[in-house]
Amino acid sequence: MHARINFLLHLLLALYSAFRFQGCASDAYHHTITAMKSPSSSTTVGFSASVFFQVTGNVYPQGHYYVTMYIGNPPKPYFLDIDTGSDLTWVQCEAPCQNCLPAPHPLYKPSKDLVKCNEQICVDFHRPNQPVCASPDQCDYDIQYADLGTSSGVLVREWFPLRYTNGTMTAPRAAFGCGYDQRVRKGATPPYLDGVLGLGLGKVGILSQLQELGATKSIVGHCFSSQGDGYLVFGDQLVLATWTPYNEMDNHYSLGTAELFVGGKTSGMKGLPILFDSGSTYTYFSEKPYTVILSLLMNDLKGTQLNKADEDKSLPICWKGSKPFKSIQDVRNLFKPIVLSFGNSKNVRFQIDPEGYLIITAQGNVCLGILNGTEAGLGDDLNLIGDVSFQDKLIIYDNVKKQIGWAPANCNVKIPK
Repeated sequence: MHARINFLLHLLLALYSAFRFQGCASDAYHHTITAMKSPSSSTTVGFSASVFFQVTGNVYPQGHYYVTMYIGNPPKPYFLDIDTGSDLTWVQCEAPCQNCLPAPHPLYKPSKDLVKCNEQICVDFHRPNQPVCASPDQCDYDIQYADLGTSSGVLVREWFPLRYTNGTMTAPRAAFGCGYDQRVRKGATPPYLDGVLGLGLGKVGILSQLQELGATKSIVGHCFSSQGDGYLVFGDQLVLATWTPYNEMDNHYSLGTAELFVGGKTSGMKGLPILFDSGSTYTYFSEKPYTVILSLLMNDLKGTQLNKADEDKSLPICWKGSKPFKSIQDVRNLFKPIVLSFGNSKNVRFQIDPEGYLIITAQGNVCLGILNGTEAGLGDDLNLIGDVSFQDKLIIYDNVKKQIGWAPANCNVKIPK
């Protein structure tokens, strides 16, 4: 994808002078690290506690939710996009950087602890292919996202300090990506973030690593508020009302197939493969179900005071009223709930109310937050539920029991610092 570099040579040159002067600070933080309860110690908190993170962001206008993750020695903050649709956690780094995007924090300066090309985590990451590395002493990666954004770099290991809800701390040393080359689709505006928090199912994912290291179970939950912000939780102290098993589809969370209902009536669309992906701002249906949804919604709007607002380019489909709308409450009675009924679980339904598929733009128009996935390049069969439809729900991905759960929730919770 991008020209590879011999990362080890550049790293040694870049770190030589820095490490000559960091001995005292590094030693001081080492005492901090060892004073924490190590996941491998006999006094470890282990799987008995959870870790909460404050979430920042919104669906519109920011288009993403992120957490602050502390990494390194000494620990430094990085804003990471919450993405259950990908495995690899990565931050932009000074390796040196070939192409880095604008970001809120200085580039991460990598440790000397590189993942080698023949290590199992490198082999697992590249399956079913064999790793192709610029040097045996490094594990290179190239990843491409559905929006055609890319990141290239190498895998390194670093401290990840975590505070449990009971007040104790741990600092597992996990592998993640040092991204020295990031690209976005031409004309796209990249999010103002430092990297991605990959919460997918692969063995390189932070959840799998934390479980293997004895820090937390491989369970994660997110709660995104429609008013902005929310919280993210690692751990097992969670109770929910609705659960359904998931399948692993290329390390993505696939809920199997569903039948589509609009306004309590069947749409005639059955057997729709459904994925959950918090890395996607909006919800995508492939062309056939998208066309059916749009037709049914448009039919309900006949005779109302809503008219197409083609001049509003916020999203492909927007409507305007006789005066600007201030909130979705102004129009929610004109739109029907959308329901996905899953065939692999009896009476399991995921309901998307109007608040879960509409946004109010800066122009005061209402726009459809459901997009045509086929036009977006997601294929003819993929149906992807994104952040807009997760709002005001607690969504739990339980990788221990291979199930996903959800329930209505107040996501306006502030996590004590």
